[in-house]
Parts: sequence; C-alpha cells; structure tokens
Amino acid sequence: MQASEEAFVLAETARAYRRFAEVEARARSPLYETLARHVADDVEVLRFLLTLPKEKRQPNLLLAAMRYLLGTPVDWGDFRRRLLGDCDAVRRLMLERSTQTNEPARCATLLPVLAQLPQPLALIEIGAAAGLCLLPDYYGYDYGRVRIPPRSMGMSAAVLPCAASPGTPLPHAVPRIAWRAGLDLHPLSVFEPQHKAWLEALVWPEQTERLERLRAAIEIAQMAKPRVVEGDLRTDLARLVGEAPPDATLVVFHTAVLSYIASPTDRETFASEASRLAAYWVANESPTVFPEISRRAGPLRKGFLLSVNGAPIAWTDPHGASLEWISDLPRFD
Repeated sequence: MQASEEAFVLAETARAYRRFAEVEARARSPLYETLARHVADDVEVLRFLLTLPKEKRQPNLLLAAMRYLLGTPVDWGDFRRRLLGDCDAVRRLMLERSTQTNEPARCATLLPVLAQLPQPLALIEIGAAAGLCLLPDYYGYDYGRVRIPPRSMGMSAAVLPCAASPGTPLPHAVPRIAWRAGLDLHPLSVFEPQHKAWLEALVWPEQTERLERLRAAIEIAQMAKPRVVEGDLRTDLARLVGEAPPDATLVVFHTAVLSYIASPTDRETFASEASRLAAYWVANESPTVFPEISRRAGPLRKGFLLSVNGAPIAWTDPHGASLEWISDLPRFD
C-alpha cells in the first residue's frame, strides 16, 4: 500500500471509530465511547486494523473480540497493551467471527407489525445468528401503557421493554406462529459454550440488563430450538421459502444485516426477491441501506428504519429500546 493510499485508509478508519463513539456509544457505553475515540487517534492501532479486510475493521467487532479473548479492559491503556501484546490472536478471531448481535429486544420493535398481519405466520429471519429473534411469541413485552404476556405463560423469563410512541398500534397478544426458520452464513448454536460466550461479548459492557435478557432468551431458545440453516441471503432464500407451509402468511424479515452487504445492487436484488417470494418483507435497517425507502420516511432520525414491503413504518432503536411509529401511514390488516 502506497503512503498516500495508507493515509487515506487510516483517515477513513479513524472517522468510522469517531462516528461510532459519537453516534452509537455515547450515552450507551462510556467505556466503548472512550476506547473508540482513542483508537481513532492511535496510528499503531489503526495500522493493525489495516491488516484486516475493510469489512472486518468495524468497532463492534474489534471491541467484542478483545473482550472475548482478553476480558473487559479497565481503560484505554489496558486495552492498548492487551491488543498490541496479542495482535495475532485478535486478528484471527476477527477474521473468523462477525458481529452477530442477536438482540432479542428487537422483537419489541417488530411485534406491532407482526401482530397486524394475517395469522398464523411463517417466519424466515435473514442473518438469524442463534435464532433468538425467531421467537417473538416466547417473550413478554412491556410498552408502558400496554403489557403483553408470552403465548405460554410458563415459558418466558424474558420481558422486553420498549418505549413506543403514542401513535404505535400496540397489540394485546403475541402473534400466532405456525413455522419458523433462520438463514445465516455462520449459524450460532445456543448449546455451544463458545457461541454463547461470543453472543455475550457482543453486549456492551455497561449494559447489564441487555446481558440478563440475552441469557434469558438463550435459555428459552434451548427449549424452543429455533432452526437456523447455513446459507447466503443472495443465493439461498428461495430454497428456504420452499419449505414454508402454504397455509401460513410468509414473512421474511431482517435487522442490521443488509449493511454488511457492500454492493447496493446485491441489496436491491435481495429486496426484489424477498418481496416476490414472501407475502410481507420486513426490513429493520440503517436508513442508509435503502435510500429510496428512507426518502419517503420524512426527516432523517437516529437509529434504524422499519419498513414493510418497501413502505417506511417506524423509526426504531437498534437494540429495541424504542419505537416511533410514522403515524400518517396506513396500518396493515
């Protein structure tokens, strides 16, 4: 890599870490905010990141890999010392793993849509990781003014809190799900200790309530055993769709997945296929993933944009903590 090219890539990587600190970690994880800011200013650490492919330089992946391998650092000095002392191990793990943040609380932002669709449902989740978001009927929900129990009262120790805007059409019961399956490039198993440890490492260090919910959801998944098959969203969706029962409403959904597909053409091709194959295509992604959908959602907000069949529906918190319904849009029936 030439000096001018290296300087450009170093600056680009530094900007990504500063943005993570300012937009994502601020007010959510003081430790991650501090670490990301220091990474952005440290040429030696940035040069370590340049030994990885671009898609593997992301802050969440580095921070989770460090905690998984070397424990939660005390401060920046501790983090830097551990990283530079064991670069090869951190690099190997970052090349092997991806940020499969299997946050069950995202179900709280999906539920108002899923409950409106013709029941029962057949669910296919893209980028399902360990399948925790394939179990929306196994969790309880607390929207403040509305509380919803799981379908089986004896099943759930996980209650998902979500601050929903006044215009949100909150249901009073979880949806009926007849069939469910997930698709993931590298499925995780809730029965594998290393996979569970990786899922826990992806939860930010100060977010103890998220960690408790994750552990409760893992216990539920160990009983429910959601099926997640290995496959690529660009080539294997139709095969899985063919297994869904014809007498259930087929819903293909995904959260924070398409941003990892670099090609806009590949994203649009997937969107077209999902729309063609499923009765409902539900996307919960960064607003930059589908700019055309975002343009129809009004002023840009922080977080994710939830859409159904290409229509913007709500702004959502990336970890499921809040939901702001776009109230002038029609509801589904």
